[in-house]
Amino acid sequence: MIYVTAYKHGQLHEDLSLEAMTQLSPEWYWVDFSASSEDELAYLYSYFDFHPLAIEDCLHDLQRPKLDYYENHSFLVLHAIDAQTLAKQEIDVFLGDCFIVTYHQLEQPSLQHVKRTLHKSNELHVWEEYYVLYQILDKVVDNYFPIIYAIEDHINEIEDNTKNLSMDRLLEQLFERRSELLTLRQTVHPMRDLLYRVLNTHHLQGVKTRKEYFTDIYDHLLKVAENIASNRELTQDIRDSYLSLNAHETNRTMQVLTIISVIFMPLTFIVGVYGMNFTHMPELDERYAYLVVWMVMVTLAVGMYLWFKRKGWFDK
Repeated sequence: MIYVTAYKHGQLHEDLSLEAMTQLSPEWYWVDFSASSEDELAYLYSYFDFHPLAIEDCLHDLQRPKLDYYENHSFLVLHAIDAQTLAKQEIDVFLGDCFIVTYHQLEQPSLQHVKRTLHKSNELHVWEEYYVLYQILDKVVDNYFPIIYAIEDHINEIEDNTKNLSMDRLLEQLFERRSELLTLRQTVHPMRDLLYRVLNTHHLQGVKTRKEYFTDIYDHLLKVAENIASNRELTQDIRDSYLSLNAHETNRTMQVLTIISVIFMPLTFIVGVYGMNFTHMPELDERYAYLVVWMVMVTLAVGMYLWFKRKGWFDK
């Protein structure tokens, strides 16, 4: 599918064919290739005469976000993020004098939003190819924020454990969030580097005239990158806290078992001694020997319990 928008003499012409756009001789135009057929992709070679290497990058998914310069146009690779799967979605941009051409294999809500904004705009005089590029970048980056905020809310739920989940389940969810943050970082950091190049290049003259707009996008990317870093640190702190708590509970259990074992050690020794089958053993013929042995064992057990309690071994 090819979507063509052209601007001329204060009027916006939408849903044109490439032939009609050529006859119009617009001041600037935007052509969007969305899930295009092979016949439509042929226009990238025949009609626009873009560099073969740039077209090859379009057709081979996924390229790293980058900025390349060719004789009559510049080529940018952007990465959007699917809010459900966090999968990267590539948007390729050809930018030249008085035109911008975008290509993407999947439907992009960001571009649809820009199209609606352009259609409803009351200030068409401010629109041109670099302003379209700004709008696309701005919307792509703005869509990062709901994703990172949703992950952050989930991390806070894990920390508070309002659902009283088991520690194993909490750690499982925590590692899932860390994996999602890593995926976001692998997208956001290259996009941040791309915006830095865009802001500091001498090839894109239109960026200089609108530098404050592109700087704002760069600031947003810095904020997203900082949020990702801070949330990864938070997940690490929560993980360490859970592991420390788990180790503490394990130590408490081992301590109780140790106390029980120590209490029964002298009792087991006494029972073992008097369980030996010797004929001549002292106290065996005494009338109250059995009662005395029980009193000694109970006294030992209670005494050791009180001693351990005084030492604070039962305190949490």
